[in-house]
Amino acid sequence: MDSGCVFTAENGAPLREEYLSEHFVTLMKAAGLPPIRFHDLRHCAATLMLAAGVDMKVVQESLGHARYAFTADVYASVVPEVAAEVAEATPRSPQEALHDGLKEEMCSQRAHAVLQGH
Repeated sequence: MDSGCVFTAENGAPLREEYLSEHFVTLMKAAGLPPIRFHDLRHCAATLMLAAGVDMKVVQESLGHARYAFTADVYASVVPEVAAEVAEATPRSPQEALHDGLKEEMCSQRAHAVLQGH
């Protein structure tokens, strides 16, 4: 059954609007990770892309922002201040993170502070 939805229940019905956020909180708690909003994953992804040297235009398109200027305004301060720090703090693989017992934030403290403002 093609409902046109990205995420559906097993029967193909649309999920309740808050289901993903609620389930995400449950997973974060179970993993012992610090609380962040589901939406913050977008910000972390954008920050990590920029830290890895991905062009701002590609980040804009990945996030689905209509205007390049919006993406640049939101993330311009992140690039020089956080790029190196985030790149160093990012584990090479999820398995490595679990192996090392990494339970720190997915983004650096500075990136987290920037996210709280958005």
